[in-house]
Amino acid sequence: MKHLPLREAALSWLEHAAHLPTAFHGLTDEELTELPEWEALEEAVSTAAPRDEHPDLYAKVDGDRIPNYRVLLGESGLGAATRLIAQGTDVPKAEAADSFVAFCAHPAPVPERWLLLNGDFPRGTQIRLGQYTLQTFTEDALRQVIPMPAVEGLRPGGLDLGLLAGAPFLHVPEPDRKVTRRPTWFDFTGPRAEAQHWRALLPLMLWDEELLRVDSVFTVQRGRRFDLRPTAVPTTLHTYLDPQGRQNEAEVRETGTFHVPPMSVEALTAFCTKISDKIDAVMAGVTHKRNIVNRRARRLERAARHLLAAYQRTYHDNGVWLVETDELLLDYVIALEALLISPVDEDHKSIGKNIRSRAATLFLTPAEQNRTEALVKKAYDDRSTYVHGGVIEDETEEKKLEALRTLRLLTLQIFLRWLILTPSDTDDLTDLLDAAAEGPDHTRVIEQPLRDFFTTTPPRARPADMS
Repeated sequence: MKHLPLREAALSWLEHAAHLPTAFHGLTDEELTELPEWEALEEAVSTAAPRDEHPDLYAKVDGDRIPNYRVLLGESGLGAATRLIAQGTDVPKAEAADSFVAFCAHPAPVPERWLLLNGDFPRGTQIRLGQYTLQTFTEDALRQVIPMPAVEGLRPGGLDLGLLAGAPFLHVPEPDRKVTRRPTWFDFTGPRAEAQHWRALLPLMLWDEELLRVDSVFTVQRGRRFDLRPTAVPTTLHTYLDPQGRQNEAEVRETGTFHVPPMSVEALTAFCTKISDKIDAVMAGVTHKRNIVNRRARRLERAARHLLAAYQRTYHDNGVWLVETDELLLDYVIALEALLISPVDEDHKSIGKNIRSRAATLFLTPAEQNRTEALVKKAYDDRSTYVHGGVIEDETEEKKLEALRTLRLLTLQIFLRWLILTPSDTDDLTDLLDAAAEGPDHTRVIEQPLRDFFTTTPPRARPADMS
């Protein structure tokens, strides 16, 4: 066995842990390195995982690079296993030693970004979304992702993987990501997660009007790091009756209203694939020399970022902090404006009129067209009132929140139709919408492509004008 000396050194270290005096049970990782057995383990690591091949296992001390105890004891889980054994916990030592060998001797895995979503998806779901994967895991599968599975569930205050069984994760490899030792709920060194990962979140949002939120964002190196903390998993108490008819409570992961039944997974997969492909085609224009293609890609990204900024701050159907309602409205209007403004300069006086006319043209019946034009006009007028320092007046808080919900659903519907219809070449949808609104081409340019899409790869609910 190639790494047998390292395994034997790790196993010996763990065996010695069972004989530590009671006073040693609370030793920190740094204090553990003062034990006589540490030198042998450190030497075995240096031999099996030399610093030129595994620089992530070493730290610079007094000008020299030596094995980093924070990594070897802290991140590997060996320190936790040592303390558990010292206090009498039954830890499978051979399994722990094997995990430590894999941690040290295997190449460092590619860092990944994982997003925990609040939805409810069937077990075994796995959907590709461009570079991302939407996936639910069993408890055993998650255990293999974390370092030192042998101690998982044994540490007080540790992460209960049972809460995450079947939870939906969006994950994406980030090979250039610098892995820090202090994980944050959101990565404050860059864009907020809902904006940074919009290309994966947007197709899911467009599938169903129910809210799908990001609960936590963290870094994973499979078998090396799993930075999700217990406090970042929202939970609630579930009341149930046991076989004897007694009422009991159990802590479960809190899921929202975004629920995908098993029978809908195939349709969801087809929808997400189609939308992801269209997003990729539009975004490919960011390297194109033609101005319209460049602008369209930027407009799509900016619209998505503003939509998500409002969406992530909507906690349930009408659940918005009242002090933020005007800001959310502004985000929705910016998203609409980014999608429906012409890529060439327009007369500023006609922008509002053009946006509501183009939005209305995306719908197929006079009733929906009139409704859309009225809603977009009011939203744009409210946006102007807010930006110019006025006060948006609504009769009641309830009506204000309901109007914001209506605008959210309309913005999602317009976004979906924009993606279905917008060209990926040098033509622009605004020109096609203007021509279709004024001429006989509405059926060919707007209606037929929309009906084809909603027939072959529909979202969860069929829109009112598609009946």
